[in-house]
Amino acid sequence: GKKKVLLVDDEESILLLYREEIEEEGFAVEVAHNGDQALEVFKGTPPDLVILDINMPGMNGIEVLRQMKAINSELPIILSSAYPEYKEDFGAWASDEYIVKSANTDELKAAVHKYLD
Repeated sequence: GKKKVLLVDDEESILLLYREEIEEEGFAVEVAHNGDQALEVFKGTPPDLVILDINMPGMNGIEVLRQMKAINSELPIILSSAYPEYKEDFGAWASDEYIVKSANTDELKAAVHKYLD
């Protein structure tokens, strides 16, 4: 079956763009709009990879990352943020990849392939 990507972002436009681009690459995509929803999916039907936004209302991405890695440290998690400076955040080091949001999704798609191919 297809490898599954869990996409977590509170912005609908980002979800639509990323989902379309990643599905075109041949992966199945599930979306979550916040950290709680993401953790529910993660625990219920674990994905093969997570793309996680940092700035979200409620639980931020760094906290979601921490909880996901506590459940399964092997599962690749890509942090996706509009802000490059979060790369310096100690909590972000636990991620496997850090990608700054862009309308050009080549870097993101390359990272997904790196972990799922």
